[in-house]
Amino acid sequence: MTLILKQIFAFFKLLNSDTGLNQLASGIACGLILGFAPILSLQALLVIIVAFFFRIQLGAAFLSAFFFKFIAFILDPLCDQIGRSILESPSLRPLFVSMYNMPLVPLTRFNNSIVMGSGILSLILVIPAFLLFRSLIIKYRETVVARFKGTKAWKAFAATGFYKWYATYSKLYG
Repeated sequence: MTLILKQIFAFFKLLNSDTGLNQLASGIACGLILGFAPILSLQALLVIIVAFFFRIQLGAAFLSAFFFKFIAFILDPLCDQIGRSILESPSLRPLFVSMYNMPLVPLTRFNNSIVMGSGILSLILVIPAFLLFRSLIIKYRETVVARFKGTKAWKAFAATGFYKWYATYSKLYG
């Protein structure tokens, strides 16, 4: 439980920091894919490798994956229908047979209708989710953070020696 709370507090710290909008929004979008994918699968490993390669915010990805797992669970009947219609398509059958006979591809568990449907649904939703979360982060920073920094309590706290020490420490050591 403390790990989840620590991640939530770290996420709010990221939202309030100068971390790039695209890094945060792409981290949440990768969390969508991670949340819809099976936990120990090849596609989850691929998303984590991509997140390391492109400097995507991992804290945002893992925290959002935790919450998207619940949404994926709710959407399982829809994902089952999508996956079943794709897997039972006669025109795609030779492709799936050849994919199943490849060395690593069966580790993706693509032949499961829920996994196939949730994978397709997450790939459809990843770009709109990125754009939505990017705009939400911009709105959050413009309204909530600006309003909070305008309060008397924040101004009094920012005037303390402790805050000045923390700001100096943060600039020097990140």
